[in-house]
Amino acid sequence: MMPHARSWKILVFLGSGTALAATALPACAGTFTVVDGRADNEISEISRLYIDDQLAATIKLDATVPQRAIRVETAAGGVNHTYALCGEITIRTPEGRTEMHEVNGGGVLHHPEGRTLNALGTRNFTEFYLADPDDPSVVERQPGRSSVCSVPTS
Repeated sequence: MMPHARSWKILVFLGSGTALAATALPACAGTFTVVDGRADNEISEISRLYIDDQLAATIKLDATVPQRAIRVETAAGGVNHTYALCGEITIRTPEGRTEMHEVNGGGVLHHPEGRTLNALGTRNFTEFYLADPDDPSVVERQPGRSSVCSVPTS
């Protein structure tokens, strides 16, 4: 299930090939990819990825967009980053009813640069977390719900 933060570095060209760098936001230290996909019984999903308490991406999945891969940029100055994965998932039960589940989870990413992380849901779509299928030590899950996640009001 799923994530895109941007850090911008602005280059001002002064002529004669000289450039002056001005940073509008923190410089990018690295990037990683988050892949989010719809489960078979999912109707739709809206999820938000927070990195270091900042909204990095909002991902919407449905029948027309069953999977997305998002590139996430991390700010300079750190190799470990906190994350929270929050959202609302609408599923169809085996009886044919629709149910909405709030998902919420988080943890710490250790050296995620260059990696591809999967957004996963468990416990009947109530837990939501990131995982690295190639190296489980990259993601440290923290139990419970993330305080960063809040249900959108609009």
